[in-house]
Amino acid sequence: MNDKHPHVHLTVRSPGHDGKRLNPRKADLQAWRDRFAGELRLRGIAAEATPRRTRGQVRKADRGAVLALRKRKITPDVDRLAREEELSEVRAGRTAKHAWDEQIKSRQEAIRRRYLDYAAELHRCGVAADHALARQVRQFVNDMPAVETRRHALKNELSELASSRRRDAKQEVDAEGHDKTRGGERTK
Repeated sequence: MNDKHPHVHLTVRSPGHDGKRLNPRKADLQAWRDRFAGELRLRGIAAEATPRRTRGQVRKADRGAVLALRKRKITPDVDRLAREEELSEVRAGRTAKHAWDEQIKSRQEAIRRRYLDYAAELHRCGVAADHALARQVRQFVNDMPAVETRRHALKNELSELASSRRRDAKQEVDAEGHDKTRGGERTK
């Protein structure tokens, strides 16, 4: 496998053993992942079932259809609508506050704090191997990506685009030595 991070996708049939449709919750799915990874380890295959958030990843992966459209240079509706919403907010001079943004941030801070607490505990043990592991845990936390939702990424992208356009316009004016005026009036 040429994947930077080898992983597995499973499909589970909806009807359970009793014929009723399964309705798994997030906790059920994680328990299934844990069990699957445990079964792989019993068979000699190194496997872990880590939730995205424990690796510092807050953004879900894009769906296959969205990726396929982007690959074909087609803007998916989900991208177009998100961009329009963000532009609308910026033009109106307001920024929407979403409760989930704060929840994501506080959950990530708690996860990182927990890792650092574990590292401190390992360091207190006084064993060289534990000290090395503590350093690795701290490095893992330092290497975690910044907490960035799709909305934050889009806002940053649009902000960078606007800044780039302003720089280009300023360079154009500076290159001419003056702004484009005609008889003291600005041209349109």
